Amino acid sequence: MKNLLFFLGLNCFLIACGGGNNSNSDENPEGQEQVLNGGGVSSFTKVQPMTGIVVWDGNPNANSGAHTLEYSYMLFEDVVSEKGVYDWTVVEDKLNDIASRNHQAILRFRYTYVGQKTSVPKYIKDLPDYHETQGISEGRETWFPDWSHQELQDFTLEFYEKFAKRYDHDNRLAFLQVGFGLWGEYHIYDGPFALGKTFPSKEYQILFLNRMNTTFTDLHWSISIDVEDGNVAPFRDNPSLLNLSFGLFDDSFMSEEHATVNEQRFKFLELETRYVNNPVGGEFNYYTDYDQQNVLSPNGPYGESYESFIKRFHTTYMIGNDQYKYQSLDRIKEASIHTGYKFEVTKFVKSDKKSLLTVRNVGTAPIYYDAYLSINGNKSTASLKTVLPNEEKEFTINYDGNEDLVISCDRLLKGQTIDFKRSF
Repeated sequence: MKNLLFFLGLNCFLIACGGGNNSNSDENPEGQEQVLNGGGVSSFTKVQPMTGIVVWDGNPNANSGAHTLEYSYMLFEDVVSEKGVYDWTVVEDKLNDIASRNHQAILRFRYTYVGQKTSVPKYIKDLPDYHETQGISEGRETWFPDWSHQELQDFTLEFYEKFAKRYDHDNRLAFLQVGFGLWGEYHIYDGPFALGKTFPSKEYQILFLNRMNTTFTDLHWSISIDVEDGNVAPFRDNPSLLNLSFGLFDDSFMSEEHATVNEQRFKFLELETRYVNNPVGGEFNYYTDYDQQNVLSPNGPYGESYESFIKRFHTTYMIGNDQYKYQSLDRIKEASIHTGYKFEVTKFVKSDKKSLLTVRNVGTAPIYYDAYLSINGNKSTASLKTVLPNEEKEFTINYDGNEDLVISCDRLLKGQTIDFKRSF
């Protein structure tokens, strides 16, 4: 009798404490369906498309698995030699070569390069009243365009209009960098700087920037943070230019004077609001070999790590072509993975024939092209590009099937995929 009473008492205790087979009732409230969808990763082991450490397209390590982006300078004269005649073969070959490695391109057309002649088209150079300036930059003989000539001004505007018409929606191209002066980096810090002659006048720069803003509707274009310099660029005189939709690149990232010079330029260019819709990138500085050697060291070259820098500056990409001289593939890949957007799906509920998902961006920047959560071709009603770093948002898919959950993005190359961490 004692054993029978003990058994009955134990059974009542288990029922009162939720024992038995009733545990699913809390996990699947009335009206909700069980989530059976596959998809996602347990941790990020791949560099996400359009992010990370960037190498030049000729780097032998470009296909190492640590990169999704490749960079290249381009020359205007390679596309145009006769007035009005455009041959895009060199651009097509470049984009196709980079895409053959399942990577996307960052391009920058430049007129001026230390130690070289300009890339101004031949038909302009042959005009009798066009006169370039020959000078010394970094101890080398260098040529500078004649920005006083109307034909060069008109051609530059026309070039980017035709480029946009052809490549604005081209998924082989991730980002475009533009600018004037040495390397197109918006300065002539060493050489014959003269507004309106060796460098475009501020009036022309205003025209150019406004035209770029209306010409490109999809492809993101960026300019150097050196446009903050009021002696060179028109932004301080015309702060309304800050309303234009351009991204930023910093060609001396993590330099010793970054806090006193570069960071102040980012502040003037309204980094904290600009990065929301426009990409921020750059290049590790070449001021010293020490800097290049230590940018990916645990504490960086001057006491702050790369991971800390890119979090503060909301960086999407960083050119680091020489890093294989100093760092292992594993370290470069690790830095790439930490750069740019990364999505984590933290909640997935099905109810009333809909899939309701919560997504957190655990990366350093947004994604800058539309991307959608998708099940069996049914996309979320809003784009993931609205999710900022450390932000969480809810998304709805008007479909509740059990096929894999994926992220779709029309800007990707065939075969590229965007991962998400599965935390539901």
